[in-house]
Amino acid sequence: MNVKNPAGFWVRLGAGILDSVILFIVLGFISLIFYGQFYMDRFSIIDTVNLLYYLFLPVFWYGYTLGKRALGIRIARIDGEKVGIGTMLLRDIIGGFVYAITLGITVIISAFMVGFREDKRSIHDLIAGTYVTYDPPYNA
Repeated sequence: MNVKNPAGFWVRLGAGILDSVILFIVLGFISLIFYGQFYMDRFSIIDTVNLLYYLFLPVFWYGYTLGKRALGIRIARIDGEKVGIGTMLLRDIIGGFVYAITLGITVIISAFMVGFREDKRSIHDLIAGTYVTYDPPYNA
């Protein structure tokens, strides 16, 4: 395992909040265009954009989302390879499924893991073989 300069709980939480605010504003404008009002229905264009943001942006932008980039952190693989679509599917879809079937209990466990583990890896990081780091990508 090759975890270097891991990002802790508070900076990861801050990046997540920033991503949520950015998506809320962008998706609000998209919903105005498609629905003529601020409309957040399940399984809509909103969900599609949200999925694409968290799934593909880190793949094409060296592990960054807008929130992570603003706070100087990114998703990295423990083997040093570039984050790919398979990695992000494991991290977001399978990790999210684990959180859902445990009714959110594992979300709390993950928060404690990031806060107290030396490598700062959460459950979805362990599933996907990733971690969040302050280090910039080597090939960017």
